[in-house]
Amino acid sequence: MSGDGEARAALAAIVPAMLGEALPPSQAAARAAALDGAIAGVETAIHGLPLAAQQEVQDLFGLLALAPARRFVAGVKDGWREADPAQVAAFLQSWRTHRLATLQTAYLALHDLILGAWYADAAHWAAIGYPGPLPELS
Repeated sequence: MSGDGEARAALAAIVPAMLGEALPPSQAAARAAALDGAIAGVETAIHGLPLAAQQEVQDLFGLLALAPARRFVAGVKDGWREADPAQVAAFLQSWRTHRLATLQTAYLALHDLILGAWYADAAHWAAIGYPGPLPELS
């Protein structure tokens, strides 16, 4: 996915909607760095998946990158770079509760990849009160 600009733009719009206030406040250099780190973490997580799962995730991002599909399945008309955060949050919520299991599964994949990548970084553990693994398990 790292070479696909439109898929990366989709992820850049979706990550803030998923992470919410876990990201630093808007308009800060720290927010841009955190967003870049989160996207890199998602890409790393994708590369760690079995090949069949990697292909499914690539297919999902391919779907989100195509303008007609993006409009139809996500309701984002003008492209991910121009997407309103409320619009992105609404599309995610609609997928989360959709009657079609396929869209619910797609939402869960995005959710698990994004939050998993974010909280895999030890720098984010303190925000949720996680002290880290027990010393005897390290």
